[in-house]
Amino acid sequence: MWGGRFWHRDQHVGGLPKTAVRFFRRPQLRAPVLLAAFEGWNDAGEAASTALGFLAESWDAVTIAEVDHEEFFDFTEARPEVSGPEGPGRKLVWPSTSLAIATVRAGDQDLVVLRGTEPHLRWQTYCDTVVALAKGLGVSRVLTLGAYLSEVTHGRPVPLSGTATTPGLLERFSISPSLYEGPTGIVGVLAAAFADAGIETTSIWASVPCYSLPVSAKAALALARATSLVLERPVALDGLEEQAAEYERRMDELLEEDENVAAYVARLEEMDEPSGDLSVEGLAEEIERFLRGKR
Repeated sequence: MWGGRFWHRDQHVGGLPKTAVRFFRRPQLRAPVLLAAFEGWNDAGEAASTALGFLAESWDAVTIAEVDHEEFFDFTEARPEVSGPEGPGRKLVWPSTSLAIATVRAGDQDLVVLRGTEPHLRWQTYCDTVVALAKGLGVSRVLTLGAYLSEVTHGRPVPLSGTATTPGLLERFSISPSLYEGPTGIVGVLAAAFADAGIETTSIWASVPCYSLPVSAKAALALARATSLVLERPVALDGLEEQAAEYERRMDELLEEDENVAAYVARLEEMDEPSGDLSVEGLAEEIERFLRGKR
């Protein structure tokens, strides 16, 4: 049942919804914690996916399963990509959700890493599938990561906010409770599904400057550091710290070379409740011009 084949989507197997999941191997885990992030709407500056990828690599996570992409994606919106050298070795890479595990020394909790692209279709079925997978693996706790664009500046510490089903947890790590109300993405929906299933759930979000370059390594670093603290799982952050320093250097360079962005940032730094005449769309255009000039 847990072997390396697809479950048929018209059958319930092991309590899972009617969908297909492929396990490459069935691990024996110790009270595992699940860590999740998604590319897409929930991932401003690619901060959450970058943080998760860095942590998964640092902790030697090994892929054990995939959720069938056919059920949940519109491939005209998230197209498969061709990779590999010329010839028969070339492969199609589909948008997907993967599960990996990082085992640790005796006495510690193992880690399940859930990585994916935000699905387009059947979110309730998708969340039912992921929650059932987590329960089948014995997951006792969940931490989701996200990032959003905000009127913050790149030179200051990255603001973190979040939600937690455990009272007082966020305050222990100086993470502000989230007051957000409005549209949400798969991270918010999945976190709610885990909480409804009675699994202890925490969600941490980083604020990314709305004039940010495409990959905010500084926000990724803040999320990785917070994850290490919340999970009580040490990690060497040197590589990500170097990327964050380079990000700040390039952002400073952007301000030096673009007076519109520089004026916007100056207004942000001067006002308690910043606003400006230059829109997010206008800032994006300025940054695109900056990057084209650099190329």
